[in-house]
Amino acid sequence: MRLARKLNLLLILGVILVMAVYAYVETRQEIVLSDADRLRAQQVGLAWLGTLEAAWEHEGGRRTQEIVARANDRAQKVTVELVGLDPSASYLPRPDLTPEQFAELGDGKLVRFVRRDEHGEDWQYFYKALEGGAGRAAAVEFVEPLTGAQRFINMTHTAMLVATLAVIVTCAAIVVLVAFWFVGRPLELLREKARRVGRGDFSAPLALKQNDEIGDLAQEINAMCEQLAAARQRIEDESEARVAALEQLRHTDRLATVGHLAAGVAHELGTPLSVASTRAQLIASTDLPRPQVVANAAIIIEQADRMTAIIQQLLGFSRRRGSAPGVADVRHIVTRTLDLLSPAANKARVTIDYRPDNSPLLATVDGNQMLQALANVVLNGIQAMPVGGTLRVTAEARHTASPGGRGGVAGDYLCVSVEDTGSGIAADALSHIFEPFFTTKPVGEGTGLGLGVAQGIVAEHGGWIAVDSAVGRGTRFSIFLPQATMESDSAVA
Repeated sequence: MRLARKLNLLLILGVILVMAVYAYVETRQEIVLSDADRLRAQQVGLAWLGTLEAAWEHEGGRRTQEIVARANDRAQKVTVELVGLDPSASYLPRPDLTPEQFAELGDGKLVRFVRRDEHGEDWQYFYKALEGGAGRAAAVEFVEPLTGAQRFINMTHTAMLVATLAVIVTCAAIVVLVAFWFVGRPLELLREKARRVGRGDFSAPLALKQNDEIGDLAQEINAMCEQLAAARQRIEDESEARVAALEQLRHTDRLATVGHLAAGVAHELGTPLSVASTRAQLIASTDLPRPQVVANAAIIIEQADRMTAIIQQLLGFSRRRGSAPGVADVRHIVTRTLDLLSPAANKARVTIDYRPDNSPLLATVDGNQMLQALANVVLNGIQAMPVGGTLRVTAEARHTASPGGRGGVAGDYLCVSVEDTGSGIAADALSHIFEPFFTTKPVGEGTGLGLGVAQGIVAEHGGWIAVDSAVGRGTRFSIFLPQATMESDSAVA
């Protein structure tokens, strides 16, 4: 309703301005009319002056007084009096004038002024000296009451004030009703609708039947909400499809990684299978004492558990799981990843150098997704050394700034570095290594998905992957993740 109050105030100010100008013009008109009436009275008095001057000159002062007395008997509002200006005319009353006014009368000028009596009423006085005879020894005094003119002006002012107040009250009432019904109430509905839209609620369309701009605005807002609701539904559907496709892509990448690990796992299972088979044959072919039978059986159970653990690791990595973020110790994720990939590293004659310290490295991540991302990077390093080598893995906390494209804000991060001693990556291929299906490996040895999937997973966790490579000296991949505090949650292995 603030707009309605503003409209009301502006209209009232406009009415006051218009009525003030009208009152001023009307008052000036009344004043002009009043002055015109006074001028006519003055002209009448001056016309009388000629008759009185003739009587004064030819018949004397006594005769002139009689004429004045007869005039007063017939006059209703104007009083005419013969007053003396010279002490020689002692039979005439002397007027109550100032020396300056006496001097003006002596010079033949007309003296005019207004005087208020003890009752608060105004009277207008005119004085004009009589010519001829004994000189300017007498003057004619015209006295006119101004009560009627003043009362008329006061009544005009009162009428204008009452009319102004009546117009203001009427206009204010009309504006309040119109503003509330046609402006205030619709705007309140529009504001509430805008708040709901801001909260994401596009339901309950506005029902304004006004055939004006506000009604048109309400219809446009309803149409906009329908379009936004449809667009949001499309975005949700596309997001769900994108998430499903991304999860399918990551699952495909996991299965491809499992394929790479299969040969190494088979080689890793060979030794415990051979041990278990030899011990079983020994138990079956000879009549061993019971203590030896028990010892051989224990060895068989130990090797079976070892094979089961290897197979469970591989199955656990390949199994599709939903996202479950939490605070985890990155050291444990690195250890699990290296345990999973150790058969492939052994088969490729690659030595993994990883020396974790005792300080916890906590990050809010999905452990399974980070295991997949790290496995892709480690496997990429193993495959970069076809004739064997050393893969150096480190995990530490760093205070660094994110790349410029991510804001360049310095903060506390965890860095997992995977450095190989392979042939390195050429400069022209380095900018494409994270593109899906881009690979420099021979046909059948790579899908081009691993590094792209790893970068997507790390980016979803608020981190990034930095690459430093030189041809002939090897490549170092550094995975940066935002560091979590001990107070945020308990560590999850």
